[in-house]
Amino acid sequence: MDPDTEVESIFQREDEEDEEKEKWKRPPSSYGSMKSESDDMEDNVEEKQEAADVVAKLPEPRAPTGTGIQIKDRSDSPETLYTMTTQQTRAPGAVVIDTSSVDLDFYEDDEEEDEYLITNSPEPPEPIEPDDPMPDENSQPGRLHPEQDLPHVFRNIQSTLTKLSWEEMMKFKSWFYQWEADLKLNQMYDGDILDFVDRLLEVLGQDRALTRTITNLEHINKKPEAEELSNMCKRALMRFRLQQALFRDHQVIREGVIQAGKQNFLDKVFVEPEISTSGCGGIYPTHDLRPPASPVPVPSPDTFVGLNNLIRLKKDDGTPVRTLVTTGLPGVGMSVCVGKFCLDWAEQRANKDIQFVIKLSFRSLWVLRNKHLPPSQTMSIMEIIEYFYSDCKDVKPFLEEDECKFLIIMDSFDRYQSSLDWENAPVIHDNDTPAHPDVLVVNIIRGTVLRGARLWILGRRGAVSQIPSKFIDAVTEIQGFNDDMKESYLKNRWQSDTDLGAKILSHFKRLPTLVMAARHPFVCWMVATVFERCYRYRGYGKDPPRLTPFYVNILMVQMNRRLQFYYDRRENELKWSTEDKNLVVQLGRMALKMLEKDTSVFYEDDLKEYSLNLNEVAVFCGMCTALPAPAANGRTVYSFIHFTFQEFMAALYVFTMFRTEEKNVLDSGILHMPKIFASKEQTKSIAGLIQCALVRTFNHPLGHFDMFLRFLCGLLSPDCHDNQLCGYLFRQNAPKVGGLDQVRRLLEQTIQKAPTERVDNLKECLREMTQSDE
Repeated sequence: MDPDTEVESIFQREDEEDEEKEKWKRPPSSYGSMKSESDDMEDNVEEKQEAADVVAKLPEPRAPTGTGIQIKDRSDSPETLYTMTTQQTRAPGAVVIDTSSVDLDFYEDDEEEDEYLITNSPEPPEPIEPDDPMPDENSQPGRLHPEQDLPHVFRNIQSTLTKLSWEEMMKFKSWFYQWEADLKLNQMYDGDILDFVDRLLEVLGQDRALTRTITNLEHINKKPEAEELSNMCKRALMRFRLQQALFRDHQVIREGVIQAGKQNFLDKVFVEPEISTSGCGGIYPTHDLRPPASPVPVPSPDTFVGLNNLIRLKKDDGTPVRTLVTTGLPGVGMSVCVGKFCLDWAEQRANKDIQFVIKLSFRSLWVLRNKHLPPSQTMSIMEIIEYFYSDCKDVKPFLEEDECKFLIIMDSFDRYQSSLDWENAPVIHDNDTPAHPDVLVVNIIRGTVLRGARLWILGRRGAVSQIPSKFIDAVTEIQGFNDDMKESYLKNRWQSDTDLGAKILSHFKRLPTLVMAARHPFVCWMVATVFERCYRYRGYGKDPPRLTPFYVNILMVQMNRRLQFYYDRRENELKWSTEDKNLVVQLGRMALKMLEKDTSVFYEDDLKEYSLNLNEVAVFCGMCTALPAPAANGRTVYSFIHFTFQEFMAALYVFTMFRTEEKNVLDSGILHMPKIFASKEQTKSIAGLIQCALVRTFNHPLGHFDMFLRFLCGLLSPDCHDNQLCGYLFRQNAPKVGGLDQVRRLLEQTIQKAPTERVDNLKECLREMTQSDE
């Protein structure tokens, strides 16, 4: 080759190298440090050396922190995990192009326009593995399935948008800018497609960015691309739709009568109760004046388990629990715990490794069974899921995968009132076979339908006890609040008014029996609600609160819930029928007999004496419960939800019989009259009734009838019998109880002559009757 030809060849090669470098030059991007996909550049030793020189000039990336790494030219946008991994995953010798000085204007016409927007952005790298070792299966919050995690969504959005032309990309971005106020103009148009996707995920989040991308593709008439993206990310979309449904259902907690414009967010007021793997019945043997009549076991603290870890329990052989049953006393907060569990999963605070959480409430299944079944009276389980979650009809293929980890929550088992045939119900082996809901429920619990599911069943013990034990892997029990939890709950409710919260908490602690009763979250809620209303009145709080009005409230709320839950009554249809009133009276009659026998438990045979139905007593009414440990003869044992509630029901029966029938059930005619009573009152007068109660109290050891006497005196207060119970247990416009002055004098005289150990309770009796502040 002659010298002239050789010089010309050298200049030609330099021009080709300049063109090649210009081709790979990128606009400003946080991904400018990514390695190029060109294999030719790796073969050129001279270019490797030049690339290494450029890399040496770049500052070293800072160690990752909780908020990512601050990268140059991205000051107005938070950093994603990919911004960090772009710097840290650069291979040695990779070409790094400094684009910080390049100013890209999408609206500037190029000399050569191509039909499609050409991008040479490399695929986003996989996230770097954290320094910490891979968490085990039982650790929280768990790890997402790869197809539901950020890298998968990122790659598919970026791949889809790469196929758009320049004009289509501009239309697509304009839709985002029009409907997403969180995106700024410079974030929309600065950088390339990789930067754009990065910012979408940063600002909108993974799920919202994905759904918005699909929607906006449809808006610009790119439905095939939208469908393709939807199919590629279907597992993530199904999870997101379930999360949205659970979030809508449980974000706001609905307590008592719903007030327009006033709502409490579950996250703000929730306090996790104690949950034990050792079921003892949930009844705590605490009492102000005496030990319990029957010994009650209490779970030890080492049996407690966290709410979000319930589904991570293991059987004795180390395999995961498939069917978990959780029970507790009425009012202990089972439904609220389910709501918190669902909310934590929906917001990815816990159990991220559970791909899908599907809630099929027994209450909803009961309504479907009775009112909305097709003419054939059969549905498959997948049709039922689609009925309740219409956006998730495509979830079926995932639920049938062997490795799919999903949870079915079925709460309120006691509200599914059908008698289930566990032995003879037909066996179903697939998810598409139509069957009656009763049969489907049996097969779900058997494990022949939704085989891969983990099943969480909740309900009152009297109801869930009918499930054969061979289908249950573990049983847990919600115990309620300890003292610190009670205080936390009351403080949480008044975060915006700490002074009121401090007053309520201090006032609440002045009544020890109420503090013990508030172990049930339901009672804690009632304390907060009642005291908030009371403190609206000037001067309230000087005297300690009275106990009887709270127990009247418990009775009324539980009876009204019974009508709503099990008899489909509306808010304006809660008038008590004769049967409802008779249930209360007969329960009180049984409670009095138990008090006289000094026992706190009863059996199914005992109910026949009072013409009471077992389901009404042990499940529906909310005042009694079944105990887990059977008696020595194998019979199921039942009791009231607390011993003080048994004493209250006994007092209510005595007062009701006196007011409605003018009958003194305490006058047996053979009682020994203590010397402290100067004369015997007329037994048909209210003073005579109280004197009979006093005689019984003094003729028994301390504590046996003392709390009963306090409740009976409290019911004499017009606030209780004329305001609270009027229209429910007693008819409207019924005359008030007279002769209260005579009762007051009787109590004052008794206090002066009574033994020292009885005086404090007698003073409480007088205060319960005479104090009027609620």
